Amino acid sequence: MARTTGPLTALKVSRARRPGMYADGGGLYLQVTEGGRSWIYRYMLNKRAREMGLGPLALYGLSEARALAQDARRLRHQGIDPIEARRAAREETRLDAAKAMTFQECAERYIASHCAGWRNAKHAEQWESSLRRFASPVIGALPVQAIDTALVMKVIEPIWEEKPETASRVRGRIESILDWAKVRGYRAGENPARWRGHLDHLLPARSKVLKANHYAAMPYKDLPGFLVELRKKKGIDARALEFTILTAARVNEVAGARWSEISGDVWTVPAERMKGDKPHRVPLSRRAMDLLETLPRNGDLLFPGPKFGRALNINAPRKLLIGMGHPITVHGFRSSFRDWAAERTHFPSEVAEMALAHVVGSKVEQAYRRGDMFEKRRRLMEAWADFCAKPTPAVGVAVSDAPNAMNAEL
Repeated sequence: MARTTGPLTALKVSRARRPGMYADGGGLYLQVTEGGRSWIYRYMLNKRAREMGLGPLALYGLSEARALAQDARRLRHQGIDPIEARRAAREETRLDAAKAMTFQECAERYIASHCAGWRNAKHAEQWESSLRRFASPVIGALPVQAIDTALVMKVIEPIWEEKPETASRVRGRIESILDWAKVRGYRAGENPARWRGHLDHLLPARSKVLKANHYAAMPYKDLPGFLVELRKKKGIDARALEFTILTAARVNEVAGARWSEISGDVWTVPAERMKGDKPHRVPLSRRAMDLLETLPRNGDLLFPGPKFGRALNINAPRKLLIGMGHPITVHGFRSSFRDWAAERTHFPSEVAEMALAHVVGSKVEQAYRRGDMFEKRRRLMEAWADFCAKPTPAVGVAVSDAPNAMNAEL
């Protein structure tokens, strides 16, 4: 490798075209490669050889390169690595420029980049709604780099005890957005919304403030009488609610149900509407099939909303319940079904759990169990429909999963 023994002169610099390193002294070199000529500052720090690029010869002449090398020497004399100092300065400049990026803008970009992988549009709506309600009024307009622990606490502390589940979700969403912003270069430092080892020292554990707020449910003994009342109601929301009860399904599964999902007496809910991201076959009882016969066939939706081509709003059945004087949730009817199956039938618990599309057994058991107990679930759902059709439940023997057993309640 060719090197000069003395300081470079302007003439030598201009003629230095052979590949190699040309020394100017004090660690300054002109590096010549096939790709061009550039300045290099070489130095030792903590017994480690370092090379710092100072820029191309086309932009920096000899005097300018010497000045840059001198600045680097001063930093090294102070025990500062000039490469790290330059990197920190660039980072600070970039963060200063990024301060115009607000938390709200980061939230919108985060949701836009992740929503394609989320289960359904409702998930994105929940993110937007919770952040708009709780985070945006406090930190939405602030630079994302400026958000610290005090600001995060200002968002979640007021609702931590009153709405612990919501507060926990909002905290997690803020944490995800701030992590995204850091990776994208819009902020630096630790995440002030992190729970473990940080906010867990400032707030009580969610399990200690979370009361057992289960979904308000109707006692299963009251269901037959309620359904008599419900069947007197006109409107697609009433039929959707009845279908939800008869199938023990979730309301979003029913609201988006389509005729193309019905084959004979089997309703197959696609994975995108299922909580477990797997298709779910639902055996339809005779009563559920009779209900379908009463529905208008205007498009593919079983339960269309007021606007043509739009599904029924998932809140419509709940509003109907409230209007009927029943301050309970639609989801609570799944609990009613589960209680009935446990207390009034002899069906194995795993059959009832599968009817609710719950995961049954350990991962090992799931790996070996390939079936979905469909025929047993068919008998269970028929027994459930029979029970729901009786205004006054009779007292008799338990419902069994045996094919010839009497379908009477205890």
